[in-house]
Order: sequence, then C-alpha cells, then structure tokens
Amino acid sequence: MPDINADGPLDRAFAIVGHVAGQVRAVSVAEIASALALPLPTAHRLIGNLEQRGLLQKALGTKRYVVGNQLVTLSAKVIGAAFRTARRHAVLRAVAAEIGEQCEIGVVRDNVVAYVDSVRVSQPQGLQFNPGQAAPLHCTSTGKIYMSRLPERAREKLCRALVLTKYTETTIVDVDGLMKVLDETRKRGWAKTNEEYVRGVVGCAVPILSPDRELIACLGVSLPVARVSFAELDRFIAPLQKAAALLSETILQADEDAAGDGSEKF
Repeated sequence: MPDINADGPLDRAFAIVGHVAGQVRAVSVAEIASALALPLPTAHRLIGNLEQRGLLQKALGTKRYVVGNQLVTLSAKVIGAAFRTARRHAVLRAVAAEIGEQCEIGVVRDNVVAYVDSVRVSQPQGLQFNPGQAAPLHCTSTGKIYMSRLPERAREKLCRALVLTKYTETTIVDVDGLMKVLDETRKRGWAKTNEEYVRGVVGCAVPILSPDRELIACLGVSLPVARVSFAELDRFIAPLQKAAALLSETILQADEDAAGDGSEKF
C-alpha cells in the first residue's frame, strides 16, 4: 500500500486512484476509506475532487466508484507514448514489414480495447486500427487475451457484465460460447477473431508480457479475409510472438536505462 501520509493530499489522491484502478468491481467511499486508513470526510473530499476532474466516476446507477474516462484516456496516452519511442516503434515496423500487413498494439482500459500504436505497410483494406481508436473486448483478439488471463470467476463475471453487442453474423454474443473461446485462448496463449467485429476482416494477437509475466499489452494484426483466411492466421503467430518478446525486452531495458541516469537511451 502507498504511504498515504508521505506528503499529504496529493499522495492520498494517488493512493485512492491506485486503489480504485486495482479493483475488479466498483467500490464505495467507505470501502476506499477503510482500505487506505483514511478518515471518511477526507476520503469524501478527495474522491469528490477526483470525480470533478474525471479521474474517478460513479458506476452507472450506483454510488460506487470506478476509474473515470479522463484517467482511462490518460493511461492509454501514457502507454502509447511508451510504445511509440523509437526503439519500440522500430520493432513494430519490422514485424509489420515481415508479415506484410498492418500491425497494432492494444491495451485494455476500463473494459475497452484502446489502440496505442500501429504501422501500416500496404494500402488500407478492411479494418484499420489507429492510435486512439477503441474497440470492444468480446470481439477483438486483444480483448480475448485480456479476458482469458483473468481468474475463472472474474472472467465469467466480466463476460456476464459486458454488453455483448452483435456486430456481424459471427460475433460471439452467448456467454457460454464466449467462455469456451476464452478457455481455448488461455490454453493456446494467443487469440484470433473470425469476422467478429467487422465483416470481411480477420485478425490475431499475442500478449506482450512484463519480465514477471504480467500482461502489458497485445500485439496484433488485422487483415481482409479475401487475402488471408481465418485458418491461415496461425502462420502470423511466430513472428508476432518474436516481436512481442523484443517489445518486452525494450521495456525492461528502458527501465534499467532510466534507473541508471534518469533518461531513456534511444
């Protein structure tokens, strides 16, 4: 737990944001105050300030709190800036050139996939994921990877809480069917989609993991089914996994560089 008494209100505000962001469900003011050993009036005041700034917001129809839209946007921008550094973007360019298709990096924030970087090597065809663009969890490869890595009970709870919108004839909108796919994804270690978000577009993705095997983001490819069939997607996995490992290494190296002299050496 952060030292909430280190420097006063700012430290306490960061502690509150960090606590709420780490929960799998919405939390009340009383629960936040109890978890952080804060006086209830102090918690009310700080949470109110954070809500005014869009960093926290009430879950729909409740008085409980989740992360706010401004925090989600900021988080995506921060991760996007990290991935767009020269060395990391070079890895993305290299794998896109090797595969010959657009590759993108996506993260999950507030149960939505946000794309933070992409490289296009051919003329636009089909679905183009650009930085800043968002997409649903249940019908994207990045979303499937994220959900598959959750503990089983949390995974099922999330599947039942999501609005499983049917975008195409092949979108999975049945909870049991989605759970089965997520179980397969967890065992396989990567995900693919079969015209589930946009008709005529298939895709696949692999996880980008931290050195301690935590999910940081996903590296994926989206392309027209007229050029590559759903069954043929498997051939992209090896180069994507190789690139994902390199991206993980650049994150570790950047951390070591920053620890050494306070800057990232690119």
